[in-house]
Amino acid sequence: MSDLRAPLEHQPVMTFEQILEKVRYEGVYPTRERAEEAVRLVLSGLGRQLTGDERVELAARLPFEAASILTAQIPDTQPLTGWAFVKDLAGRAGATLATTRWDTGSVLTTVAALAGPDLLTRILRHLPSGYALLFGRAELTQAA
Repeated sequence: MSDLRAPLEHQPVMTFEQILEKVRYEGVYPTRERAEEAVRLVLSGLGRQLTGDERVELAARLPFEAASILTAQIPDTQPLTGWAFVKDLAGRAGATLATTRWDTGSVLTTVAALAGPDLLTRILRHLPSGYALLFGRAELTQAA
């Protein structure tokens, strides 16, 4: 008989190596190392934006290495819009906006698949505008 009070442990459905290969394939990166650079950059940036239960739940759905990158970051006090997020990452990486936008989409669509639709919806509700497209979703707004 199991203890219903024990926290449910979620086992990631992908290893870190599988994430890197998926990002490499989806992003059409020439090497695994280039895909890993993108993953580390974008997960670090997301870790600076995401807070609360959504941060904890997302980390639980990622393999240890990816969760460590995400949770090692201290959340920023001023959240960035999606576009400002891309510009911030470009500045940190010393890369062009186009390259960084590509990197961001390649990584966050993989993260979205791991998060699942319900968690992703909650994440997007807590982030400023502009993130939905980065995660591969349409940006829907409510009519006033």
